[in-house]
Amino acid sequence: MNASVSRTMHQAAAVLAKPKRIAPATPIKMGVDLGTAFTVIMVTDAHGKPLAAANEFADVVRDGIVWDFAGAMGVVRELKEYLQKVTGRRLSAGAVTIPPGVSSGDSRAHHYVLEGVGIECNAVVDEPTAANAVLAVRNGAVVDVGGGTTGVAIIRDGKVVKTSDEPSGGTHMSLVISGAFRIPFAEAEARKVDLSEQRSLLPVVRPTMEKIASIVRDAVAGQNVEQIHMVGGTSAFTGFAEVMTEVTGIPSKVAPEPMLVTPLGVAGWATPMTESEGS
Repeated sequence: MNASVSRTMHQAAAVLAKPKRIAPATPIKMGVDLGTAFTVIMVTDAHGKPLAAANEFADVVRDGIVWDFAGAMGVVRELKEYLQKVTGRRLSAGAVTIPPGVSSGDSRAHHYVLEGVGIECNAVVDEPTAANAVLAVRNGAVVDVGGGTTGVAIIRDGKVVKTSDEPSGGTHMSLVISGAFRIPFAEAEARKVDLSEQRSLLPVVRPTMEKIASIVRDAVAGQNVEQIHMVGGTSAFTGFAEVMTEVTGIPSKVAPEPMLVTPLGVAGWATPMTESEGS
């Protein structure tokens, strides 16, 4: 990963931790990532520099499909209102992600979630393509390991030539932890993301990681992929990149701040909000 991408992703993490006010004269863009586990909104300037972000855990999308429309609208509205308050800008337009392979009918639901909370939806973009807008991979595979699905994009000469998406992701890991320790799902989810717990949990979740990696192995078969780039919050689990490398036989690495890569990337498809709209 080049230094420019690392700097950008560290900036994204900083503005998630502490979003600041944005000058009225600054044209801004907004990306919304409706994930299975976390929904993330990222605000950038017109050139893609992160300016503000917010996220929230929400069970409103399953296997890439919005199953709780009212809940999805509620969480996006809450994040939007929070960011409007802290940035001093009105957020009236943006782009949204979908997993690759989602039907046009299901993708419209993501569009309608934004429209339902007063955000003009400028574009609906598949997650790995959005991620590669940040990573700028010329040749290889971008793997977005989400809560419920794992999306794969094959990149050649900087262009996405093939995408796929299969059910399995971080939610399945949490379910395994929940069953193994006989604890509620919410507690299992909290343990999964706790860095101090991950080494001890690795033997428990490794079979699920291997299943996800086998999905990727099958998706990249015959594509002459020499490097796998992992994004999505689940990919940050300690040891996951090593399991991916072992199963696929292809060197794999996790992007910096992997949960924020896709929402940052999708903002690039949004129409800039001008001073008159955001004052």
